[in-house]
This record gives sequence, structure tokens and C-alpha cells, in this order.
Amino acid sequence: MSAHRTSGLLFACLASAGCERAPSFDILGSYFPAWLACLTTALLLTVLTRVLLLRLKIEVALPIVVYPSLLACLACAQWLLFLR
Repeated sequence: MSAHRTSGLLFACLASAGCERAPSFDILGSYFPAWLACLTTALLLTVLTRVLLLRLKIEVALPIVVYPSLLACLACAQWLLFLR
């Protein structure tokens, strides 16, 4: 087998590896992507964290950086914990 044909076969195998079904949830008859569910729950957890910090009177240094970062961390953590 030539090197060109081998590399083409390898590329085809790698390209088709991502063709499995995307993780999704059936909610009221519609399929929603799993990342959307993770993002929604992470948003709720971030809002609850903000309310908790406000009640405890804890100041956040840069809220425009902290809260989106917390949202991203919570969404990724949920994805890794539940959907791997």
C-alpha cells in the first residue's frame, strides 16, 4: 500500500469517528442537546451562587470575569460528570 493511500484511509477513519449520535435529552417530545441542559443548570447554579454571595455580603473583585468563568466551569463539570 502506498503512503498516500494509507494516509487517506487513516484520515477517513479519523473523520468518521465523530459520526456517532450526539448526546441529547427527550424533553416534552423534543430532543434538546445535552450541552444546552448543562448550560441551563449551570446558569441556575451561578445565579444561586450570586444570591448566596450577596446575602453573605461577600464582594467579588471582577464580577464581569468571575461569573461567566463560574458558569463555564459549572457547565463543563456537569458535562464531564454526567455525560463523559
